[in-house]
This record gives sequence, structure tokens and C-alpha cells, in this order.
Amino acid sequence: MTTPAPERREEVSIRPAERADLLAVVRIENASFAQAWPYNAFERFLGEPGFLVAEIDGEIAGYVVADVTQQIGRALGHVKDVAVHPEHRRAGVASTLLSRSLGVLAAHGAETVKLEVRRSNDGAKRLYRGFGFDPLRRVANYYGDGEDAIVMIRKLR
Repeated sequence: MTTPAPERREEVSIRPAERADLLAVVRIENASFAQAWPYNAFERFLGEPGFLVAEIDGEIAGYVVADVTQQIGRALGHVKDVAVHPEHRRAGVASTLLSRSLGVLAAHGAETVKLEVRRSNDGAKRLYRGFGFDPLRRVANYYGDGEDAIVMIRKLR
């Protein structure tokens, strides 16, 4: 009797996004969202500490775009976009990206982090709840196709 070989766990490394990553990021964005961000939207976030990519075997497997802004005298983190290449989903890439981005936002002074998620995206809402995000409010017609967003928030301090 033979025993099956253990499933190979992909080694994920997270690093700041570089200009050379943008085409791969845009391809993942287009494969992930019907209303995708254009190339120049990602280009504007180059150099932001919260624009991170996940690499597996030298290829971009996913990314997160997040930043910190001042709101009423407080630093607010904002996770703007997270996506994982379809071939690498359900392997912990999004969790790894989100975990690292929350650390980056905290290191840059964010006391609270917010994000918006499609009302219909149960998988993403489950992921965010697992990281301590709670629903705050619904924003009607947030997305271009008329779907509502759920704003979720998490305290870091």
C-alpha cells in the first residue's frame, strides 16, 4: 500500500510592488473583477508602503493596495484592493497579503482600517471577518454596476 505524497504548500513571499510588476497586477485585476482598475490607477500607488505583491516561484500571485490618510486628526488605513490570481486562490495568499498590509498600516500610524466589499462577495466578507473586520454600514450603488458595498472596519490599537 502506498501513501499519497503530501500536498506541496506553495511558498509565498510578500514584497513592495515595483513598476515591473504592474502588468501582472493588471492581469490579475482583470481576471478578478468585472470593473477592473486601469493600469494608471496602480501606477499612482507605486512607492506607497501598502502596495504589496505576493510572489510564488518568481511569479506574481496576488497583490494588495492600501494606504494611510488623515481623517479628523486620526490616521485611517484603507485597504483599497486585494486580488489573487485564479490559479493561486484558496491557498492562503489573500490572508498573507492582508496580514502583511495590516502590519504596514499599523507601522505607518493607522489606528483603524476600513475597506469596502461587494455585498454579494461572501468569501471576501468571511476573510475580512476572520481578520477582525466588522460591518459598519452599507453604501448604496457603490459599484459601477449598481451593487451596494459593505464598509467594514477594524481597530488596530
